[in-house]
Amino acid sequence: MGNLHFCFHGAGGLGSLIGGFLARDGHKVTLIGRGSHVDAINASGLLIEGVRANFVTGIHQAVTFPDQIDDREIDYYVLCTKSKGSAQALSDAACIRDRVKTAVSIQNGVGKEVRLIEAFGEDKVIGGSIMDGATLLEPGKVLNHMKVPVTAYFGELNGGQSDRTRAIAEAFDHAGLGCRSVDDIQHVLWEKVFQVGTASTWSASTLAGVPSLDFADGLLVREGAEHFVQISKEMISIYRAMGFTPQNFFAPVSQLKELDQSDFEDAVEAAMAMGKRFLNGKRPVRTSMHEDLISGRSMEVDEILGSIYEQAKKHKVSAPTFIGAYRILKTLNANL
Repeated sequence: MGNLHFCFHGAGGLGSLIGGFLARDGHKVTLIGRGSHVDAINASGLLIEGVRANFVTGIHQAVTFPDQIDDREIDYYVLCTKSKGSAQALSDAACIRDRVKTAVSIQNGVGKEVRLIEAFGEDKVIGGSIMDGATLLEPGKVLNHMKVPVTAYFGELNGGQSDRTRAIAEAFDHAGLGCRSVDDIQHVLWEKVFQVGTASTWSASTLAGVPSLDFADGLLVREGAEHFVQISKEMISIYRAMGFTPQNFFAPVSQLKELDQSDFEDAVEAAMAMGKRFLNGKRPVRTSMHEDLISGRSMEVDEILGSIYEQAKKHKVSAPTFIGAYRILKTLNANL
C-alpha cells in the first residue's frame, strides 16, 4: 500500500477523526483547520476518544491555510468543510492544485464533485461518501460517538474502480475505518442523500421548535413516528423513481430497505422502538441540520434536500409531506 499523503481541508471533527486514524497507521496526514485546533495539535498531538479507540497521535502537518503545506506531492486532497465553505476553501487551495494527484469530497449532498472538477480538473476527481460520528469537543480533541461496519465508499465518477479508488479504500480499511472501492459510487452518493435527507427533513422541521428535543423525544410519540414514516415512504418513492433500489450501504444506521419493505403500521412500530433505543443511549441524537437550526446557523437545505425536491418534480412523484417540510425549512433558512 505504501505511505500516502492525505490532506484534509476543513478538518473539524470528521476530517480530524479520519486523519488521526490514518496517521496512527503510518500515513502522512496534513490537517487544514482553525487556528486554535491547529495550535493544540501542534503542541500536544491529536486526541481521539470514543467507540473505536482512545489514543493520541502526532500529525505530519497541522496548518491553517493550504499555502503553508511543505510537501511537494499530495496523494489525496479530501474536502470536508460544510458545503457553504466550499467556494472559499477551494479558492484557498488553488495554490496546491498542481501538487494534488487525486481530489475527493466527503461532504453531504450530490453535485459536490462538480466544484472539485472546476478546481482541480476532471481527471483528478473521484467520488466518495462517508458515514461516521465525530464531534470536535475542544481544540485538539475529537469524540468518535458513532461508527458503522463500512464507513466509506470510493469509486470513479463515471463508474468502475481504479488503482486510486482501491488504494484509498485499502488505506482507510487498514487504519480501522471499514471501507470499500465500488463500481457504482453514484448509487452510494444518492442513497446517502436520501438517508440523511429523510432524517434531517423530519427532525429539523418537527423538533427544532423546542431546542431540548432530539430523535428519541420525537419517535416516542406515535404521531411523531407516523410523521417520520410518512416522510420516509415518500422519499423512498422518489429514490425508486430514479431507478435505485435501497441497499443500506451504511447499515445498521441506514434502514431504508426495512422502511421500503414494511407496511405503514409495522414501520411506525419499528420507528418507536428505535426511539426507545436512542432513549437508552447517549443523548442528544440529532442530525447536523437540526443542530444548525437550533444554533441559529444556516442549514444545508439546498445542498441536501434541494436535489431530492428536483428529482420529485422531474419524476412526477407525489410527496406532499416531504415537500411541505422542505418549504418550511427553506423559509426558516432564509431567516437565519
